Amino acid sequence: MSTTAIADHALISDCRSTAIVDRAGAVEWLCWPRVDSPSVFGRLLDPAAGHWSIAPVDEATVERRYVDRTMVLETTFTTAAGTVTVTDALATGPRERGHELGQRSPRLLVRRVTATAGTVDVAMELAARPEYGLVTPVVVPVDGGVRLHGGPDVMVLSSPVPVDVADGRVTARCTLAEGDSVWFGLHHRRTDEPAPQVWTQADLQRRLDGTVTTWRSWARLHQRYEGPWRDLVHHSGRVLQALTFAPTGAIVAAATTSLPESVGGSRNWDYRYSWVRDASFTVEALWVAACPDEADAFFTYMSTSAAAQVRRGGDLQIMFGVGGEHDLTERELPHLAGWRDSRPVRIGNGAWDQRQLDVYGELLNAAARLPTSSQAATPTPRRSSPTWPTPPRRGGRNRTRASGRCAGEPSSSCTPS
Repeated sequence: MSTTAIADHALISDCRSTAIVDRAGAVEWLCWPRVDSPSVFGRLLDPAAGHWSIAPVDEATVERRYVDRTMVLETTFTTAAGTVTVTDALATGPRERGHELGQRSPRLLVRRVTATAGTVDVAMELAARPEYGLVTPVVVPVDGGVRLHGGPDVMVLSSPVPVDVADGRVTARCTLAEGDSVWFGLHHRRTDEPAPQVWTQADLQRRLDGTVTTWRSWARLHQRYEGPWRDLVHHSGRVLQALTFAPTGAIVAAATTSLPESVGGSRNWDYRYSWVRDASFTVEALWVAACPDEADAFFTYMSTSAAAQVRRGGDLQIMFGVGGEHDLTERELPHLAGWRDSRPVRIGNGAWDQRQLDVYGELLNAAARLPTSSQAATPTPRRSSPTWPTPPRRGGRNRTRASGRCAGEPSSSCTPS
C-alpha cells in the first residue's frame, strides 16, 4: 500500500503523455504513448504495477523545485556524505519551440543525476510493468543498456553504468563525486513502430537542455500576465499546458485515474479526459494566464468533438477522449489494489453517456469568452454552434442525470459531487 501523500507527487509532461514523480525520486505513474494509454509505471495504484527509482543509497533530506519557467523537475537529496540532484523531463522534440511544444515529442524520459557536493552512492531500479501492471516484460541486455519488450510496448533503457537484470527488474549502482553527472533515458515505441534506440550521454544531455529551452520559449510567448499572484498564475498556465494533448489541443482534467475522493472509498474515477463543463473555466483561465492560442486550440477541439455527435440529432456529450473519442466505456481493474487500498481502480468513465443539460450553456459560454476578433472562434465551431439541438424541456420523456457521478446507481438517485 502506498504511504506517499498525493501532494508529495510532481507532474512532468511532454504535452502528449505525463509522468508522476514522488519525493523519493521514483516515477510512480507513466502512460505511453498518450496520457490516457495503459500505464508503464503504475505503482501509484499498486506496489507491483511498476516504477523507476533513482535516489541515494543512504538516508537523505529532500527538496524539490521546477526549473525556472518549465515543467522540468529537480529533486535534490542531501545525505551525510554529499548532495545529488535528479533532474527529470519528458523530452520535447529537437526543434520544438513556442507553439510547437509537444508536436514532435520523442517519447523519451530523461533523468540526469548530478553530484553537487561531497560523494554520494546512488541506486537505480527500473521495473516496467506495461498494461497497468499485467505484463512483466522480457529484458534483454544490449550495448549501452537493456531492451524491454512486453505486450505492445517496446522500450530501451540507456544507462551509463553496468546494470543487473533479475525477475524483470533492472538495477544499477554508482558513486558520484562533486561535479559528476550521469544521464539515464527510457525510450518507448509500440511494436508496430520503428524500434526505440540507445541514446548516448551527449544525446540525452542535448535532449534535456533542449526541453528546458522549449518550455522557456513557450513561456516567453504566452506568459505575459503581470497582475496579482504572477508566479502562481504563470505556473498554473504551465500546468494547464502540461495537461494538454498537443495533437488535438485537448486538456485533460487530471493526469491520473482512480485517486480517491476519500482514502479507502470507492468514488475513484478516471479523469484523463476532457469535460465540456470545464470548457468555459479552462478558456477563461488560459486567457488570464495569457495563453490565447491554447484557448483557441482547446475550444476548437471541444466544439469539433461535440459537433460530430449533435449534428445527427443526439444530445451534447458531456466529455470526450483526448483524440475526440466518444465511447469511453468504463471497466474495473481488480488486480490493482488502488492508492492506499482505495478500490476499485477504474479506467474509462461511465459518465460519458449521461445526459447533463448544463453542458450546452458551458460550451456556449466558452465561445462567448473568446474575443470576437480572435481566430479562436474558428469556422468549425462557428458553423457547428447553430446546429446544436435545443435541450429537452423539463418534464420530457428522458430523465436527466445530476451533475455528479455515482456508478451503479440509477440516474434519479445520483447526487452532485
